[in-house]
Amino acid sequence: MSFNIFKQLNADAQEGSVGEATETAAKTNVPVGLAEAVATAHDDFDWSVDKRNVTSYSADEKAKYDTVYDNTFKQINDGEMIMATIESLTKTDAVVNIGFKSDGLISLNEFRDIPGGVKVGDVIEVMVVEKEDRDGNLNLSRKSARTTRAWERIVEVHKTGEIVTGLVTSKTKGGLIVDVFGMETFLPGSQIDVKPVTDYDQFVGKTMEFKVVKINEAIKNAVVSHKALIESDIEAQRAEIMGKLEKGQVLEGTIKNITDFGAFLDLGGLDGLLYITDISWGRINHPTEVLKMDQKLNVVVLDFDDDKKRISLGLKQLTPHPWDTLTENLKEGEIVKGKVVNIEDYGAFLEIMPGVEGLVHVSEITWANTPINAKEFFKLGDEYEAKVVTLDKDTRKMSLSIKQMTQDPWSNIEVSFPEGSKHTGVVKNITPYGVFVELSTGIGGMIHISDLSWLKRFNNPNEYTKVGNQIEVVIMNIDKDNRKLQLGHKQIEEDPWNTLETTFPVGSEHEGTVIRKDDKGAIVQLPYGLEGFAPARHLMKEDGKAIVADEIAKFMVIEFDRNDKRIVLSHTRLWEQVIEEEKQAVMKEKKAESEVTKKAVKSLQSKVEKSTLGDLGVLADLKAKMDSDAAGAASAEEAPKAE
Repeated sequence: MSFNIFKQLNADAQEGSVGEATETAAKTNVPVGLAEAVATAHDDFDWSVDKRNVTSYSADEKAKYDTVYDNTFKQINDGEMIMATIESLTKTDAVVNIGFKSDGLISLNEFRDIPGGVKVGDVIEVMVVEKEDRDGNLNLSRKSARTTRAWERIVEVHKTGEIVTGLVTSKTKGGLIVDVFGMETFLPGSQIDVKPVTDYDQFVGKTMEFKVVKINEAIKNAVVSHKALIESDIEAQRAEIMGKLEKGQVLEGTIKNITDFGAFLDLGGLDGLLYITDISWGRINHPTEVLKMDQKLNVVVLDFDDDKKRISLGLKQLTPHPWDTLTENLKEGEIVKGKVVNIEDYGAFLEIMPGVEGLVHVSEITWANTPINAKEFFKLGDEYEAKVVTLDKDTRKMSLSIKQMTQDPWSNIEVSFPEGSKHTGVVKNITPYGVFVELSTGIGGMIHISDLSWLKRFNNPNEYTKVGNQIEVVIMNIDKDNRKLQLGHKQIEEDPWNTLETTFPVGSEHEGTVIRKDDKGAIVQLPYGLEGFAPARHLMKEDGKAIVADEIAKFMVIEFDRNDKRIVLSHTRLWEQVIEEEKQAVMKEKKAESEVTKKAVKSLQSKVEKSTLGDLGVLADLKAKMDSDAAGAASAEEAPKAE
């Protein structure tokens, strides 16, 4: 029905042109209907014949409206920042209108920082990532826009030094991550506070003020600091405090750090050092014995340096010096009790009361004259009673004595330890030249190395005894003035050398063992514990070899010196003497035979009055026999030499 009405209206509108179509058909011999159709589709068709429901614009108006229409489409570039309107929301994205030919989508995850989320109609700033991605879509990002704007602001506040507020979002290695203007920045652990921080988790989720201290344009990275703000405040307070400081001024401080040498106090923006020697009048080994962390206490300013910002503090100076409050009853000769607080080579310091000490010199430890090592005698913390020897309150010095707590044993030494008396003592010290023996408390003496044994010679007393061993001694001499006793150990027994001379006379033979040997000779162990010395040339055996160490052999005593306690031995002399004795025996026998022959000849000659031919024959025979005997004797003498 509507189609027929539209057809009728169109026919009425074009009624005036039908005649023209008929005329044209007649002239061109074209059917009327076809001629009419051709005329209707021609470009000269007046479409404005029927003006019903149609607005007609002039050319100027059309140009004007075309310009307005074109201006509704923005020319945008990649990376451009632009304001956009939220047109609608889906479950995952927001449809955003930026006035471009198409809308863009932004994930709702990029709006999580907005409390309550984003709403339709909200105007936001976005960045054009791509005008057309590979799918032809407009790619927008609110996160990139926020990051870019945040970086611009961070760069600006870094230049101006402006303080910013940020949210600590998480912990990372070496520090914290802080959201500043929507951009992640790094807060190093050392920049959190002026005090060392070990627990980073306590700051996560907190909103704090920061100062941008470093930026990196290349990677768009920024470092912030909270410590810098605190330090700036502290510096202002420090300048104010330093301007008011005076020596002797009393301040309240809080202990912020304790070291081996003292404690650092926070004086309200300014640090001061309380040195260990200024904590207490008494000796302390470590500040923690008196102080503890975060403790508040009053201290006095001892000294300060404006340039170096150093302040020296004192705690003990707030109380009177103990020497100034000593009781009047403390005088020389009084008995006091103290604790060992320091030990030096020359003695030990006893603390009578905190801040009051006295020195016990090594010479005042015992009445004995033997050397004493204070570090071996005393131990830190031990308590002793001592007598005050000297006391000077002006110089604050006191000398003490432990040995004077008892009577001087040397006052009646002749009665307690007379010369020639025998005693048992304890070896206290050994030196290369002797042994120090303690007979009783404060009484001791030395045994010289030569007085240890009658028979043996020692290179060092350690070969005979050890420290701590008991040893018998004889008092040989008393030097009361110098408090010295000369002791002897071998004198406990009689001198065996008085009888050894008969046992080991020169020429006697004894079996011995070589116990030590060197280039000069050997030490030989003889019977009865006696030792002798055999020179190297007297160690040769008959076969030409020398006696070696630990070898047992026979030796002859060739020298016995009672005064020098010396016996010289020889093994070589034994076999040389045997050979000599054999030689002498042969000589003696030959000589005896010769004497007998001579006597026979002499006797015969005395009986003959004159020579006869017969007598001459007898004499000739006798002379031949004598020559034969002489030749035999000569052969006997040469035989040992040949051997």
